[in-house]
Amino acid sequence: MKPFEKFIQRQTVSLPLMTVMFPVLYMGAEIGLIASGAVAAGTYLASTSTMKHVQYSSDSKKLGMTRSEYKNVRTQVKEAKLKIKQLQKSSYQVRSISSFKQLMNMAKVANKIVAHVQQNPRKFYLAESFFYSHLESAVELTQKYALLVGQPVKDRELKVALQDTREMLHSMSDVLERDLKKVLSTDVEQLRMELDYARLTVDQHNNQKLLEQYPTDSEGDVEHDRKSLESK
Repeated sequence: MKPFEKFIQRQTVSLPLMTVMFPVLYMGAEIGLIASGAVAAGTYLASTSTMKHVQYSSDSKKLGMTRSEYKNVRTQVKEAKLKIKQLQKSSYQVRSISSFKQLMNMAKVANKIVAHVQQNPRKFYLAESFFYSHLESAVELTQKYALLVGQPVKDRELKVALQDTREMLHSMSDVLERDLKKVLSTDVEQLRMELDYARLTVDQHNNQKLLEQYPTDSEGDVEHDRKSLESK
């Protein structure tokens, strides 16, 4: 279930509960308008928090993860999305078209990694270095490059620093692409297994069709051999 769907699920329970509690407390218990509103709001918050806890526990159990592991993955995904926004923001500050394309490609690759992990949190362990190190390094390099390239004075030392940063960004782009390949590795392996199974199924089907198409061949050979023996 997607985050938005989980949010809707929580609201469909918490909001009606709060709506019912307020008039019951205000008119039934007669504790006053403010107190009734405060208790009803507290009921809403408690209900939402409880359901969120239950959803976390249910999802982590389905994935074979502990609740703390699942929560950590969600936190890392959330932080990664913020870092990618920083990466995209810095890319708009560079003036070189080639550098802009390279930085946007890095952001695109990073988004794919995050999307796959969000869809299947267990893939997080295939890309821990991306979340804990590589993405942060890419953001820092991009911010420094955007800062340097925006300087009005370009002396020899600055030009050398810019060139070194461009080369490092190129290397970092390769690192992110390798991270993406790691995340996709299990999908590729599963696809290969499915293809092997599909080929086996097709071969079996084709062999069965051949047997159904020529069912009398072996019978004709047996009959021919029998007649040959009788003539002798």
